[in-house]
Amino acid sequence: MTKIIYPGQTIGIIGGGQLGRMMALSAKEAGYKIAVLEPSIDSPCGQIADVRIVAPYDDEAALEELAEVSDVITYEFENIDYEGLKRLTEIAYVPQGAELVRITQNRITEKSAIVEAGCPVAPYIVANQYEELLEQIDKIGYPCIVKTARGGYDGKGQQQLNSKEDLPLAEKLFEHSPCVAESFVPFEKEISVIVQRNGYGENYCLPVGENIHVHHILHETIVPARISNETYDKAIEAAKKIANYLQLVGTLAVEMFVLENGDIMMNELAPRPHNSGHYSIEACNISQFGQHIRAVCGWPLRKPKLMSPAIMVNVLGQHVVPLSNSISKHSDWSIHLYGKTEAKVNRKMGHVTILTDKIDETLYQIENSGIWSE
Repeated sequence: MTKIIYPGQTIGIIGGGQLGRMMALSAKEAGYKIAVLEPSIDSPCGQIADVRIVAPYDDEAALEELAEVSDVITYEFENIDYEGLKRLTEIAYVPQGAELVRITQNRITEKSAIVEAGCPVAPYIVANQYEELLEQIDKIGYPCIVKTARGGYDGKGQQQLNSKEDLPLAEKLFEHSPCVAESFVPFEKEISVIVQRNGYGENYCLPVGENIHVHHILHETIVPARISNETYDKAIEAAKKIANYLQLVGTLAVEMFVLENGDIMMNELAPRPHNSGHYSIEACNISQFGQHIRAVCGWPLRKPKLMSPAIMVNVLGQHVVPLSNSISKHSDWSIHLYGKTEAKVNRKMGHVTILTDKIDETLYQIENSGIWSE
């Protein structure tokens, strides 16, 4: 049953990272209080929360405390303890439920759900052990990519195999979990759709973003994606199909490949606001975070509109100092830093959004700013 959560009530967030922080900032605009459960004491979300519970995500006493102080509970990342979340749904109002996390934190169940929703994925096999990979690899051939079923992100937990001789490189992945091996699909670009849905079944997608990765980490998102109208429509339709099949409440990011003929193929799902949707804070009439708060609080959703084309660029640890030194040069850049104390190499520290009618010119400006030079 969907409840309406009113301003002045408390939203509990499991996870204290930047997604929780930006969620909380949107919630505070509407007058909500924030409680956060996070193991580290000075987390990005914890810095702005009204109640901080410092404990592991699977700590039963901490989850009970979060339930006591919160009128509704959401989460900012999917690698939380499913069993703990399931128990939490029995004592607190968690409109997203636990099933979505169970499905999306395992690539095997995730792919199965995408296929059942009627959307295409690359040909794949499931191998519980390395020996099973050896037995089945000929079904998909080479090149292929072997990925751990659980826990991989930003390129971690995966290995590309270009020939039979590369097979031993994948053996170590099975130390962590069963694996999925996918045929390598020659694609032209990577795109993502952020789809959001409330408990009444009302759903909207943000404009499709085109994603550029460097070393498997998202570097830039360009909006609107440089794709045909037909591909755009297919991407929106697929995201909504998956959201409705999963009975989504909240936010789902659907990452896709665009093939040479304009067709799309699903890659991965993330049941939360997503790095590629950050542009929406400045570029849309509703941000992914504002819409997420509306969805979990039982408010009507707002139909998203793109107010301006935009480019979002990630700021990693190595970019913080050069960016700080360049602030005076770029009056049109919206700079977001997440309040993380230690700027480690390749750690996501913030992002920059640039509203622009001249995408190519702005991409050139970013490349030649010296901030994101390797």
